[in-house]
Amino acid sequence: MPTLIFLYNLKVSFIDHLITAMDKTLYEQDYYLWLEKTISLLENRQFSELDLENLIEEIKDMSRRERQKLESLLTKLLEHLLKLTYWQSKRDYNKNKWRREILNFRIQIKRIISNKKDGNYNTNLVSYLTEILDQCYEDACHLFVEGSGIDKRLLSATPIGSINQILDENWFPEFLGED
Repeated sequence: MPTLIFLYNLKVSFIDHLITAMDKTLYEQDYYLWLEKTISLLENRQFSELDLENLIEEIKDMSRRERQKLESLLTKLLEHLLKLTYWQSKRDYNKNKWRREILNFRIQIKRIISNKKDGNYNTNLVSYLTEILDQCYEDACHLFVEGSGIDKRLLSATPIGSINQILDENWFPEFLGED
């Protein structure tokens, strides 16, 4: 009798597994095939066929990823501006490298915030950069202090420039470290 119960439970478990597998959407089974199909449906204006629930989630995720990228790049940019501004003992040796990194972060940020069609800046993303500037500066200060050993009290409590200055390829802060 226990063998029969075991077999019955095994059969029920197997059937449940099959039903679950059949219920899975293409999105869950093969993400890249789902992407290709979604693109094709959009291009052919077959909107009623779209998997809207997953499409909406993907678009939200894209937006979150772009914002996270901007936060990371802005923090790194600010950290390097702090190095250039305050780290005297390493400045002469690393100045050109830091300036190159600063330029690289500025380029990457500008690529993200540029409107793909006309090249103008996306005002929503520029506003977002302004919103996160203080938090990114605080994070950059923490990273800088950990890496340099410089006393945090020597750093400016507010960002070392406006968002426009920070993104300006020709702007670099004055050296404020101890001579």
